[in-house]
Amino acid sequence: MNVLFICSRNQWRSPTAEKVFQTYEGFTCRSAGTSDKARIKVNAKLLEWADLIFVMEKKHKQILISTYGTLVREKELYVLDIPDEYGYMDEELIQMLETSVSPLLYT
Repeated sequence: MNVLFICSRNQWRSPTAEKVFQTYEGFTCRSAGTSDKARIKVNAKLLEWADLIFVMEKKHKQILISTYGTLVREKELYVLDIPDEYGYMDEELIQMLETSVSPLLYT
């Protein structure tokens, strides 16, 4: 299953999620950002690739829907409600991700 994690600039939250969940058997993970300044900017090709999409904040979902419309509406998309206040591989961030994402991977 292809899993895409999205935050704003693809610097801290979504790359951490990608790194953590790439070790899970049966999942291929990538990450991207919604901002023009994102390290890897989300695009239609990434969204088409993804079977499951996790966004860190509600605003990321709104940006995806307004930019990509039906493409996003056809996907399983979850808002994690994780604010932009953690660094890359921050232990608290990892714990939040594992608590919120893991159960959704196996439904």
